[in-house]
Amino acid sequence: MAFFKKKTDREVEKYEKLSPSILAVYIILILFCIIIVAPLVIVVSSSLREASNMKSPLILFSQLTLSSYITAFNQMNYPMQFLNSFMTTGGSVLIVVCIATMAAYPITRIKRPFSKGLYYFFIAGLVIPAQMVIVPVAQMFGRLNIPNTRFTPMIMFITCSLPFSTFLYAGFMKSVPIEIEESAYLDGASLWTRFTRIVFPLLKPATVSTIITQGLWIWNDYFFPMVFISKSSQYSLPVGMIQFLGDRENPAQWNVLFAACVLCALPLIIIFAVLQKQFINGIAAGAVKG
Repeated sequence: MAFFKKKTDREVEKYEKLSPSILAVYIILILFCIIIVAPLVIVVSSSLREASNMKSPLILFSQLTLSSYITAFNQMNYPMQFLNSFMTTGGSVLIVVCIATMAAYPITRIKRPFSKGLYYFFIAGLVIPAQMVIVPVAQMFGRLNIPNTRFTPMIMFITCSLPFSTFLYAGFMKSVPIEIEESAYLDGASLWTRFTRIVFPLLKPATVSTIITQGLWIWNDYFFPMVFISKSSQYSLPVGMIQFLGDRENPAQWNVLFAACVLCALPLIIIFAVLQKQFINGIAAGAVKG
């Protein structure tokens, strides 16, 4: 009892010593969290209503029904669009990781003017938005007779992700000691062996960061699939969700649209919840392990 009393007294003294500036910071952080979370709560609450009960979205959870989710699931053809998004995102991220690591390796290991020029070449890709060149790229695809399939947007996703990913890997690879490779070289390891078995495993934090940043962007992007995919059976989840916005003749059903938003974000939430420990450990891992 004396231990708990002393602990309670220490906590009381700690809170009594809080200065007005610290309290102001806490209040600002609480308000910021409310501003961030409030729209999400409104979306979830509105998605659990029927279309006839959408007069005031600020009245939270006045109705709990899954009819909006059933309608969105059926109209979107959710399993097919989920498979399209999964193949596009997974394939794009896999190729980006492979190419970016192999491009960053000679940039950081070869001390020549060419490697520095190659580094600036990838950096230049961060300056030009892909939307600015979408028209000539679409014309080039047409002249090359590239069909508009679910895999066509992957070309743009990979191209747009490579500059940032290469920049990230190059900056992280500089922290990997070259002495480790030199010792492996003396033991007879080839270049491919040194790269795949020594360097690449040490790039786990950069790989996790690339998967999170580029995977989230590719999964949530609707611009490239909307431009390069013509068949509704090959739509990704964001493009299928946009179809619920409606038009002047067919107004949007906001409860169904919000349900579609939740269904699009649900796979990412589940993946992060299951692999949260791996993500955090990967980001926090050091470059060299003893």
